[in-house]
This record gives sequence, structure tokens and C-alpha cells, in this order.
Amino acid sequence: MASAAPQNSSQMACNSEIPGFLDTLLQDFPAPLSPESPLPWKIPGTVLSQEEVEAELAELAMSFLGNRNAPPPFAAAVTHKAISQLLQTDLSEFKKLPEQKEEEEEEKALVTLLDAKGLARSFFNWLWEVCSQWQKQVPLTAQAPQRQWLVSIHAIRNTRRKMEDRHVSLPTFNHLFGLSDSVDRAYFAVFDGHGGVDAARYASVHVHANASHQPELLTDPATALKEAFQRTDEMFLWKAKRERLQSGTTGVCALIVGTTLHIAWLGDSQVILVQQGQVVKLMEPHKPERQDEKERIEALGGFVSLMDCWRVNGTLAVSRAIGDVFQKPYVSGEADAASRELTGSEDYLLLACDGFFDVVPHQEVAGLVHSHLLRQNGSWLYVAEELVAVARDRGSHDNITVMVVFLRDPQELLDGRAQRTGDAQADIGSQDLPTGLSELETNTSQRS
Repeated sequence: MASAAPQNSSQMACNSEIPGFLDTLLQDFPAPLSPESPLPWKIPGTVLSQEEVEAELAELAMSFLGNRNAPPPFAAAVTHKAISQLLQTDLSEFKKLPEQKEEEEEEKALVTLLDAKGLARSFFNWLWEVCSQWQKQVPLTAQAPQRQWLVSIHAIRNTRRKMEDRHVSLPTFNHLFGLSDSVDRAYFAVFDGHGGVDAARYASVHVHANASHQPELLTDPATALKEAFQRTDEMFLWKAKRERLQSGTTGVCALIVGTTLHIAWLGDSQVILVQQGQVVKLMEPHKPERQDEKERIEALGGFVSLMDCWRVNGTLAVSRAIGDVFQKPYVSGEADAASRELTGSEDYLLLACDGFFDVVPHQEVAGLVHSHLLRQNGSWLYVAEELVAVARDRGSHDNITVMVVFLRDPQELLDGRAQRTGDAQADIGSQDLPTGLSELETNTSQRS
């Protein structure tokens, strides 16, 4: 379905919703959970490695609070506080039997696993405790103003048996990870799974969390995103070996830090920028037929062959991805990244999986979005839904996910385009007409 950040709502209005939200939550949960109480959320499996705890619990809390219509900045801030409280405690009571040694790890390190159900129960009680405290006084950090983003998202299973795409829209990046500087940060991502949804779901939970822990986040966000992809791949491979998972996922993400756009990607999910109605190419997808990718794969002892399309070792149609444990190292987990300064003249970003880009060329995107805005009198809410419908109607049978992140007010885009068109027509009309050339002939020559 289409979704979006709040539109035309002031921070004061958002903050006024917090007391009512807390009153309702604490009426529904008047006390912490007892050992016998049912959990209010579905836990992510039976065990978690210690490194997975923060991101997985954050996902539980943000989904839970979002479903209860908590103001997003508050939901992120209270989630961060509760997780911080939990991680300061001794988690050894949740320890399970140590994981078997990983054969491919030189140090033969043991992976410590924790009971997911016990952790989830304890975490809810910490969340309850923080909400109880904040019912008396909400800290200013939970009410800090943030930029309001207009984001249209639509995703469909299409004709595939399962939906293996996942996406993330996180304008509250700073609140969720306790970043208190004056720089706004917003994170957006699309992940396109194959061979199952596990890798895509995992990436949608862990990439941004891993990015938040990278030392380079404050000085070199693009490198932080690259490292986050690599770390997420390593973590998922451990999980895949433990749980015998074979899935993988491509992915593309955008982290907007102040006035700078940072992107990172693996595989053939893509992001494009539209600036004053013109498409700006930001990246080159990782496909096996790309010459540098083909040479990398062959240097490792693999091969690229043409079947219905170009494939790595006769299997995968992408050359880089998170997961795909049996195709490593030919299918690389190393992302590419890029950065671009934003001038204020940019219209929007579009992130999508190959189910969209395989049938909709980059150069058509701006026209499709403009036509939608024109028909809807500047309303942007369902633009992603229309783009998905276009891809489906053109014969895409794959899962399709499209996310449009507006960098300017959509109404301003319409007004600006009309102004540019009017200026161009005025320039043409002001030219001197050749002797004897009628107005009709002039219009005909312009059209040709």
C-alpha cells in the first residue's frame, strides 16, 4: 500500500499526540508481562546471536508502536531508550547452548546464541517501564523536531508464489540510534530477495543498524553504508549456516545526511534521482554480464553463462548480493557506494527492484510521475502505486517494489515545470518570423 511521512503536520501537533498514546498503551498494558503472559508481537525465530539483538528488538518495537499509531519520532526515541536499558543488563540468563564451530572460520570461534522469546519478553517490560516514566514527563530528545518527508511506497507479490521484497523508510534515523547532533538523517532502502525471503528480511532489519555503528558514519557515510552491507552479509551467512538457509537478496539504500545524498547497492535493485524533470543516473547495477563483474567471477574460478539471461555459475542473474551461501565468493557481498551534494533543485529519489526497472526505462520515470501529479492535482500519495501498475501492465511477473522520496513539494514540481514550459514557449514566440512565413507554418515547423 502507499505510505508516507506526515504531511503538513507541525512538530507541536505531533508532540500533542504523545500523552494520549501513552495513556492508551498503559491502559491496554497496565503492568509488565508476567512469565505466563502472551507476547504482544511475533518473535524472529527461536534464537538470536548477541550481535543481532539490538536490530531485531528495534524492529519488533517499531512495528508494534507503529501499528498503534505512535508518532514516529517518539516511537524511535522510546525504542532506543528501552534497548539501551536492556543492553546494560546481564544477558547471560538468556544464553542457549553454544553454537557448533564454523568450519570455515580460521579461529573456530563459538557463536553465542540467546533465547529470542526470553529476550523479547524482557525487552517489552523495559519498553513498558520507559513508557511509564515518560508518561509523567516526555524528555526533549523524544520531541526533537525533524524534517517532514513525503514518501510514497507500493509493493506487490505480482504473479510470483511468494513476496520476497522488503523495504525500509526510516526518517527517524537519528531518534532510533540516539544521534543528538544537529544534522538530519533519513534512511530509505529496497531489498529484493531470491530463493526465499529470509535474506531480504534480514537486510531490511540489519543494514541500517550496522551502519549506525560504523565509526565512519559521522565523517564518511558512504563508506559506513558499504561496511554495513558487508557486515550484514557476514552475519547472515552465519545464520544461513546455522539454520540451513539458501536465500539471498540484492539491495539499494539511500542515506540523506543534511544536504548530502549517500547511496550504496548490491545487485540490480536501483535508485535514480530526478532533478528539474531530468533523470540523473547515480549507479551501475551489478549484473554478471558487466565486464568487470565477469572478470572478477572468472578470476575466482567461476563462470558466467547465457541461459535465459546471463547467470553466475549457471544459477543467479545477479553478481553481488547478501546471502547466497553456496555461491560465495563468486556472488560478492561487497557493495558499491556514491555520494552527491544536493542543491535544493532535486525533485525526488526513486528506489525500486528489478521487477520495475526491467520493464520501465530510467528516462520514462519523470514523465510517468509528472503525468500522475498532473492528473491528481499535485497529490503524491499514490504515485508509487501507479508506477507499480505500469510495470505490471508492461509484463513484469516479478515482485515489484517502488519507493518515491520527494525532495521538494510535489505541487512545486508541477508549478516549476509549467513555468519552464511557459518560458520556453515565450522564447520561441519572441523570435522574429521569416518574411512570408505564416503563423500556421511556424507552429508546424516547431512540431516537426
